[in-house]
Amino acid sequence: MEIHYNKKDDVYDQIISKEEFSQIYEMYNKRVYKYICFRINNHYAAEDICSHVFETVITKYHSFSPEKSKFEIWLFAIVRNAVTDYFRAQKKRAFFSLNTLLNMVFIESSPEDLVIRDDNNQELFKALARLRNKERNILAMKYGAGLKNSEIAQLMGVSESNIGVVVYRSLKKLHKILVAGGFKNE
Repeated sequence: MEIHYNKKDDVYDQIISKEEFSQIYEMYNKRVYKYICFRINNHYAAEDICSHVFETVITKYHSFSPEKSKFEIWLFAIVRNAVTDYFRAQKKRAFFSLNTLLNMVFIESSPEDLVIRDDNNQELFKALARLRNKERNILAMKYGAGLKNSEIAQLMGVSESNIGVVVYRSLKKLHKILVAGGFKNE
Protein backbone atom coordinates (compact mmCIF):
# COMPACT_ATOMS: atom_id res chain seq x y z
CA MET A 1 0.00 0.00 0.00
CA GLU A 2 1.27 3.45 -0.87
CA ILE A 3 0.45 6.53 1.16
CA HIS A 4 0.37 9.98 -0.43
CA TYR A 5 -0.06 13.37 1.20
CA ASN A 6 -2.96 15.36 -0.23
CA LYS A 7 -2.17 19.06 0.37
CA LYS A 8 -5.64 20.19 -0.70
CA ASP A 9 -7.43 18.19 2.00
CA ASP A 10 -4.46 18.16 4.41
CA VAL A 11 -4.74 14.38 4.86
CA TYR A 12 -2.88 11.25 3.92
CA ASP A 13 -4.57 9.08 1.27
CA GLN A 14 -4.03 5.34 1.03
CA ILE A 15 -3.52 4.22 -2.55
CA ILE A 16 -3.62 0.53 -3.27
CA SER A 17 -0.60 -0.87 -5.12
CA LYS A 18 -0.94 -3.14 -8.16
CA GLU A 19 0.50 -6.06 -6.21
CA GLU A 20 -1.86 -5.57 -3.28
CA PHE A 21 -4.87 -5.23 -5.59
CA SER A 22 -3.83 -8.40 -7.43
CA GLN A 23 -3.70 -10.29 -4.14
CA ILE A 24 -7.11 -8.98 -3.11
CA TYR A 25 -8.59 -9.82 -6.51
CA GLU A 26 -7.19 -13.36 -6.50
CA MET A 27 -8.35 -13.96 -2.95
CA TYR A 28 -11.91 -12.62 -3.27
CA ASN A 29 -12.95 -12.64 -6.94
CA LYS A 30 -14.62 -16.08 -6.92
CA ARG A 31 -16.47 -15.48 -3.66
CA VAL A 32 -17.71 -12.08 -4.78
CA TYR A 33 -18.84 -13.48 -8.13
CA LYS A 34 -20.61 -16.47 -6.50
CA TYR A 35 -22.44 -14.21 -4.07
CA ILE A 36 -23.59 -11.94 -6.90
CA CYS A 37 -24.72 -14.90 -9.04
CA PHE A 38 -26.52 -16.35 -6.04
CA ARG A 39 -28.46 -13.09 -5.71
CA ILE A 40 -29.24 -11.97 -9.27
CA ASN A 41 -29.55 -15.03 -11.54
CA ASN A 42 -27.67 -13.46 -14.45
CA HIS A 43 -24.07 -14.41 -15.35
CA TYR A 44 -23.45 -11.42 -17.60
CA ALA A 45 -24.75 -8.87 -15.13
CA ALA A 46 -22.83 -10.63 -12.34
CA GLU A 47 -19.60 -10.18 -14.29
CA ASP A 48 -20.36 -6.48 -14.76
CA ILE A 49 -21.25 -5.99 -11.10
CA CYS A 50 -18.14 -7.91 -10.02
CA SER A 51 -15.98 -5.62 -12.17
CA HIS A 52 -17.73 -2.60 -10.71
CA VAL A 53 -17.07 -3.88 -7.19
CA PHE A 54 -13.33 -4.17 -7.79
CA GLU A 55 -13.25 -0.73 -9.44
CA THR A 56 -14.88 0.59 -6.29
CA VAL A 57 -12.25 -1.17 -4.18
CA ILE A 58 -9.56 0.69 -6.10
CA THR A 59 -11.26 4.10 -5.93
CA LYS A 60 -12.51 3.82 -2.33
CA TYR A 61 -9.58 2.00 -0.79
CA HIS A 62 -8.59 5.20 0.98
CA SER A 63 -11.80 4.99 3.03
CA PHE A 64 -11.01 1.51 4.38
CA SER A 65 -10.07 1.58 8.05
CA PRO A 66 -8.79 -1.62 9.68
CA GLU A 67 -9.73 -0.14 13.06
CA LYS A 68 -13.43 -0.08 12.06
CA SER A 69 -13.74 -3.54 10.49
CA LYS A 70 -11.91 -6.32 8.72
CA PHE A 71 -11.22 -5.87 5.01
CA GLU A 72 -13.56 -8.72 4.09
CA ILE A 73 -16.47 -7.02 5.87
CA TRP A 74 -15.73 -3.73 4.10
CA LEU A 75 -15.52 -5.53 0.73
CA PHE A 76 -18.79 -7.41 1.13
CA ALA A 77 -20.55 -4.22 2.20
CA ILE A 78 -19.52 -2.84 -1.21
CA VAL A 79 -20.74 -6.03 -2.90
CA ARG A 80 -24.07 -5.94 -1.10
CA ASN A 81 -24.56 -2.30 -2.04
CA ALA A 82 -23.73 -3.05 -5.68
CA VAL A 83 -26.36 -5.81 -5.77
CA THR A 84 -28.89 -3.48 -4.14
CA ASP A 85 -28.11 -0.86 -6.79
CA TYR A 86 -28.61 -3.48 -9.50
CA PHE A 87 -32.06 -4.36 -8.14
CA ARG A 88 -32.99 -0.69 -7.92
CA ALA A 89 -31.93 -0.20 -11.53
CA GLN A 90 -34.00 -3.19 -12.62
CA LYS A 91 -37.06 -1.84 -10.79
CA LYS A 92 -38.40 -5.32 -10.42
CA ARG A 93 -37.97 -8.16 -7.98
CA ALA A 94 -35.39 -10.74 -8.99
CA PHE A 95 -34.34 -14.03 -7.45
CA PHE A 96 -30.93 -15.60 -7.24
CA SER A 97 -30.05 -18.63 -9.28
CA LEU A 98 -29.02 -21.81 -7.57
CA ASN A 99 -28.40 -23.38 -10.99
CA THR A 100 -25.57 -20.90 -11.50
CA LEU A 101 -24.02 -21.68 -8.14
CA LEU A 102 -24.46 -25.42 -8.44
CA ASN A 103 -22.97 -25.48 -11.95
CA MET A 104 -19.85 -23.82 -10.52
CA VAL A 105 -19.63 -26.26 -7.63
CA PHE A 106 -20.57 -29.64 -9.12
CA ILE A 107 -18.32 -31.66 -11.40
CA GLU A 108 -19.67 -32.90 -14.74
CA SER A 109 -22.35 -35.51 -14.19
CA SER A 110 -24.11 -38.14 -16.26
CA PRO A 111 -27.22 -37.06 -18.24
CA GLU A 112 -29.45 -38.86 -15.74
CA ASP A 113 -27.81 -37.07 -12.82
CA LEU A 114 -28.20 -33.74 -14.62
CA VAL A 115 -31.94 -34.29 -15.15
CA ILE A 116 -32.47 -35.25 -11.52
CA ARG A 117 -30.37 -32.33 -10.29
CA ASP A 118 -32.21 -29.85 -12.56
CA ASP A 119 -35.58 -31.09 -11.27
CA ASN A 120 -34.35 -30.78 -7.68
CA ASN A 121 -32.92 -27.31 -8.37
CA GLN A 122 -36.23 -26.10 -9.79
CA GLU A 123 -38.04 -27.22 -6.65
CA LEU A 124 -35.42 -25.61 -4.44
CA PHE A 125 -35.51 -22.42 -6.51
CA LYS A 126 -39.30 -22.20 -6.10
CA ALA A 127 -38.97 -22.76 -2.36
CA LEU A 128 -36.24 -20.11 -2.06
CA ALA A 129 -38.48 -17.65 -3.88
CA ARG A 130 -40.96 -17.98 -1.02
CA LEU A 131 -38.42 -16.78 1.56
CA ARG A 132 -38.20 -13.15 2.60
CA ASN A 133 -35.53 -11.05 0.90
CA LYS A 134 -33.54 -10.83 4.16
CA GLU A 135 -33.52 -14.63 4.45
CA ARG A 136 -32.37 -15.08 0.84
CA ASN A 137 -29.68 -12.44 1.33
CA ILE A 138 -28.33 -14.09 4.47
CA LEU A 139 -28.34 -17.54 2.83
CA ALA A 140 -26.52 -16.06 -0.18
CA MET A 141 -23.85 -14.56 2.06
CA LYS A 142 -23.52 -17.81 4.03
CA TYR A 143 -23.51 -20.32 1.18
CA GLY A 144 -22.71 -18.20 -1.90
CA ALA A 145 -19.99 -15.98 -0.51
CA GLY A 146 -18.89 -18.34 2.24
CA LEU A 147 -19.00 -15.71 4.96
CA LYS A 148 -19.05 -16.70 8.62
CA ASN A 149 -22.03 -15.82 10.80
CA SER A 150 -19.96 -13.20 12.62
CA GLU A 151 -19.06 -11.51 9.34
CA ILE A 152 -22.67 -11.54 8.13
CA ALA A 153 -23.77 -10.14 11.48
CA GLN A 154 -21.31 -7.28 11.19
CA LEU A 155 -22.50 -6.53 7.65
CA MET A 156 -26.17 -6.64 8.61
CA GLY A 157 -25.75 -4.79 11.90
CA VAL A 158 -27.25 -7.58 14.01
CA SER A 159 -25.91 -10.11 16.49
CA GLU A 160 -24.13 -13.28 15.41
CA SER A 161 -26.72 -15.37 17.23
CA ASN A 162 -29.46 -13.61 15.25
CA ILE A 163 -27.78 -14.70 12.00
CA GLY A 164 -27.53 -18.26 13.27
CA VAL A 165 -31.22 -18.25 14.13
CA VAL A 166 -32.18 -16.79 10.72
CA VAL A 167 -30.07 -19.40 8.90
CA TYR A 168 -31.52 -22.24 10.97
CA ARG A 169 -35.11 -21.06 10.57
CA SER A 170 -34.67 -20.33 6.85
CA LEU A 171 -33.31 -23.81 6.21
CA LYS A 172 -36.10 -25.33 8.29
CA LYS A 173 -38.65 -23.25 6.35
CA LEU A 174 -37.13 -24.39 3.04
CA HIS A 175 -37.35 -28.01 4.14
CA LYS A 176 -40.98 -27.58 5.16
CA ILE A 177 -41.88 -25.92 1.84
CA LEU A 178 -40.12 -28.65 -0.13
CA VAL A 179 -41.75 -31.49 1.81
CA ALA A 180 -45.21 -29.85 1.49
CA GLY A 181 -44.62 -29.62 -2.25
CA GLY A 182 -43.96 -33.36 -2.47
CA PHE A 183 -40.19 -33.07 -2.94
CA LYS A 184 -38.32 -36.26 -2.12
CA ASN A 185 -34.55 -36.24 -2.00
CA GLU A 186 -33.60 -39.72 -3.19
